[in-house]
Amino acid sequence: MSEETRSETYAELAAVGPYGVRPGHALITMVEPHPGHEYAYNRWYEDDHYYAGAMAMPWMYAGRRWVATRELQELRVPEKSAVARPVTVGCYLSTYWITEGRYDDHMKWTVGINKRLNRDARVHHDRTHVFTSFQDHEATVYRDGAEGPRDFHALDHPYAGLVLQVIDTEGPEERAALLDRLRTRELPRRLAGSPAAMVTVFRPTPLPGDRMTYVKQVEGVDTRLTLLWFLEKDPRACWTEHFADLETLGGPDGRVELVAPFIPTVPGTDRYVDELR
Repeated sequence: MSEETRSETYAELAAVGPYGVRPGHALITMVEPHPGHEYAYNRWYEDDHYYAGAMAMPWMYAGRRWVATRELQELRVPEKSAVARPVTVGCYLSTYWITEGRYDDHMKWTVGINKRLNRDARVHHDRTHVFTSFQDHEATVYRDGAEGPRDFHALDHPYAGLVLQVIDTEGPEERAALLDRLRTRELPRRLAGSPAAMVTVFRPTPLPGDRMTYVKQVEGVDTRLTLLWFLEKDPRACWTEHFADLETLGGPDGRVELVAPFIPTVPGTDRYVDELR
């Protein structure tokens, strides 16, 4: 394909389809660098993969990296988690928003570019994907109503922390009941007066069959909800008062399989790498 033809194709693609700002989809990926490779992993992700493997792709319009120091890892529950074994594994978390209605378009590109990156030796293999999935947006609940940043601002606004929460249910009906209860009652009640400004709720979607082999297929497609709590305070400063009991949030409809606090990384630095172990 000639350069001129490629350019024309881009122009045609930009002229059709959704192009709103709503985060209709997300990539949420929690990764554990192998012992002894923490600095190399962080530099690879910060200097190359965050951009070439994510932000440079079509329709992925916002992203942020988060880190769990050993002190934060030790706040996680439950002790026996279906997501992280042991529950402390997975010290880096990356979150990305994808334009609503552009999931299929983005997936075509991401599979192609990651095959190319792997072929060109631009993939760091000394890592384990603990929890990696593309997800569809289900709801956002705000503490302050119409005031403050919206969910499409969440990965650019300077939040001081984030809590990743994963809840499993027995089936699709139970998940629907849990989502309704969370959206209408539990989350508004817990957000009121708390340092969390919003909670975004997602459900996982299956990865394509031609995904990279080092990323395992997604679990809980019909039964799982993923919650991201965006905090205005460092979670270590408000954990006991506001978030230590999040393990009970599943109630009669679900089992909380992970509650994991993080703080934002400082892009372009190795800050916190020496606090992971």
